[in-house]
Amino acid sequence: MKILRIDASVRGDDNERHSYRSISRQLGNALMERLRVNEIHHEIKLRDVGKTPPAFIDEAWLAACFTPLEKRTAEQQQTLALSDQLFDELAWADVLLITTPMYNYGMPAALKAWIDQVSRVNKTFSFDLARGDFPIAPLLSGKQLILLSSTGEFGFEAGGVREQMNHLAPHIRALSPYLGVEQIEEVQVQYQEFDDARHQASLRQGFALTVEIADRLSNSAFSYREKASA
Repeated sequence: MKILRIDASVRGDDNERHSYRSISRQLGNALMERLRVNEIHHEIKLRDVGKTPPAFIDEAWLAACFTPLEKRTAEQQQTLALSDQLFDELAWADVLLITTPMYNYGMPAALKAWIDQVSRVNKTFSFDLARGDFPIAPLLSGKQLILLSSTGEFGFEAGGVREQMNHLAPHIRALSPYLGVEQIEEVQVQYQEFDDARHQASLRQGFALTVEIADRLSNSAFSYREKASA
């Protein structure tokens, strides 16, 4: 199993004050620890965009993308060097693990920058006007997305009081086919800013659900290994 982990929180997970630690990172750590306990062989690549944000794309980047490979200048190749590296990491992975907080009701700018850098015509998607009104089609496939997130407020789930304000998970789900994703698991811890009993209950549930996802992932990997050795 090959896992690409994207951490998007600007907070770390080792602050002396526990309340300052990133919840989304802690959820990711819990998932990885459960895989270790389950003795599931896995490889992992970590891209910490929260601590080391990718550059935003610009006009030069866009021009380089749409220049045929054989015609790109050395400068254009350098412009796309990070993007090429991020794409290779994504293409390598079976599982995309994204841990992220909700900032201003959406994803952190660094996570959006990663998505913009990795989303490339003729790499993650193709474009063909012969398809009519839906010219974009994904080129990657077969991946599983695990989205572990945290929010300061609450009610962002379907039917919740802030459902229409949730521009985090719906945005990522909309983009996910163009990242090769075919299956999505999601956990969200809420009420962080309230720091009350509701938050503690949401934390307990979030960690429990994360462990369940890790167990399903482990069972899937074990079944695949058994079939491969049969």
